[in-house]
Amino acid sequence: MSDSAPTAANASLRGGFLAAIFLMATSAIGPGFITQTATFTQKLGAAFAFAILASILIDFVVQLNIWRITALTRRNASDTANAAIPGSGYLLAVLILIGGLAFNIGNIAGAGLGMNAMFGLDPKIGGAISALLAIGVFLSKRAGLLLDRSLIGLGVLMIAMTLVVAITSNPPVGDAMRQAILPDVIDFPTITTIVGGTVGGYITYSGAHRLLDKGLVGEENLAAVTRASLTGIAVTGLMRFVLFLAILGVVASGVTLDLSSQAANPAAQAFAAALGDTGMRIFGVVLWAAAITSVIGAAYTSVSFLNVFSTMTERSRNIATVIFIAFSLAVYMAIGTAPAAILIFVGGFNGLILPIGLTIFTYVGFARPDLMGGHVYNRVLLTLSAIVCALTWYMGIKSVGPIFAFLGA
Repeated sequence: MSDSAPTAANASLRGGFLAAIFLMATSAIGPGFITQTATFTQKLGAAFAFAILASILIDFVVQLNIWRITALTRRNASDTANAAIPGSGYLLAVLILIGGLAFNIGNIAGAGLGMNAMFGLDPKIGGAISALLAIGVFLSKRAGLLLDRSLIGLGVLMIAMTLVVAITSNPPVGDAMRQAILPDVIDFPTITTIVGGTVGGYITYSGAHRLLDKGLVGEENLAAVTRASLTGIAVTGLMRFVLFLAILGVVASGVTLDLSSQAANPAAQAFAAALGDTGMRIFGVVLWAAAITSVIGAAYTSVSFLNVFSTMTERSRNIATVIFIAFSLAVYMAIGTAPAAILIFVGGFNGLILPIGLTIFTYVGFARPDLMGGHVYNRVLLTLSAIVCALTWYMGIKSVGPIFAFLGA
């Protein structure tokens, strides 16, 4: 009895951290990132490696600090913000909900594109089927377990499938590694968009809020939270580079991806160029897995911010999540904007939300140890957070015009 209880507790602990890792990773690698990667790799070539590396470094600082501070405060992000700066939690919640809704429309669009590539289904029908599957997760009596297992299984599937294409496309790895450090060109709107698509908006808080729901908080869990955050960043970083290399190999071989048409699907073109019809089917699986996990992650995390307005039970939150997904689906079915355009624009929009939340959390780390149980926060991590915070404000300001002009381009 005494041996089995600690074993069960350790397994539950590992499962909780693994669930948070994959919720963050799959949220960060959604259909928006896949579409953005294909678009910007065609535009910048190997120089896009710099933007990928920049997003990973920013991700490292943002996620590590937010996971750790959330664990120490034992509150979700909006409650922490309100306690630190009265009223700021409401602002953050509204921005996250708007950004999460916009992201989820794009995620459902991506799921529709994935089913179209796999089975030839009309994207709107595929999007509707996918949204209903996501709703089924939250209607299940074992929603938490189903959520965790779905995210882990689909996350592993995405990485394996993309790795096959990356090996087949034979990318110029040496040139990509060089330009990750010394790029031929630096494009701030591109970096802001890719950062927004991988760590902006709700994505910043997805893993941290999952740990909070699992009760994996407090100074006693801080070391494990730190390890889990670093592991999650490593998983997302690996996936980002593998996807980039898969598409770079196709572009470097002389294939030109169509970016001119509003209905264009550049990532699908890249996978098809690498492996023909099989590549198109693999793309469909990867995009659909990325999209359905992101639909779940966006809805789960966005709705978790509603707690700042009214305390919610697990059941009421699951119902609100179902409504959130259903509303996202209704908007997607009603609008006429091409899915690829949605996915690019939303990344940029969420990149503008990022510095607001990061500013609040950096302030908490520096000035509000009382909110962290008296814990004196690591000054090196705080300094890095302040630097990244200033950088994301700068990139956001520089990129406002180009990002909001995108849909009219």
